[in-house]
Amino acid sequence: MIDIGKVKLLDLIPPNLRDDEKVQAAAESIDRELKQVTDIIPGVAIVHHIDTLPEEWVDQLAWQWHVDFYTPSLPLEQKRELVRNSLRWHKRKGTPSAVAELITTIFGSGEVIEWWEYGGQPYHFKVTTSDPAATSERAKEFLAAIASVKNTRSWLESIEITTVGEMDLYFGNALHMGEFMTVEQVV
Repeated sequence: MIDIGKVKLLDLIPPNLRDDEKVQAAAESIDRELKQVTDIIPGVAIVHHIDTLPEEWVDQLAWQWHVDFYTPSLPLEQKRELVRNSLRWHKRKGTPSAVAELITTIFGSGEVIEWWEYGGQPYHFKVTTSDPAATSERAKEFLAAIASVKNTRSWLESIEITTVGEMDLYFGNALHMGEFMTVEQVV
């Protein structure tokens, strides 16, 4: 593979022009400028450095990339995750996987269940999550986030919040095999 930092402009010029002194001088002067640009390219790749960016920059990227479900009050790590995934989500808007990924990012866990999986009406879906933070206070934010990613023709039927806990449960049973006999006293 060719290392772009080691390529010289003079190597790219056709052989009939390489011997011209003016072309050589121009290529060398342009090479210095291209070298400076090539050296700063890794720093320009801002998405690759999102984990080290200050919060203000992350907020600006969210605005620039139209992260519709982004709010400044979110924790910084969650903001970074939303910005990091936003370009990919924009490419896949309208797919169940984009909705499921968004749910996982916002609530930590979740699943999209399509209408044919639970016997619902066509173009409807359910969302299930077990995150205790999925409360009625965050419902507005959650619905706005889903609406920004889901297919326009699809309808969110319900959000099911499941909780898991331990409970002491005792049960028993009895089995009787045989015939029943009724004895009555006749007087």
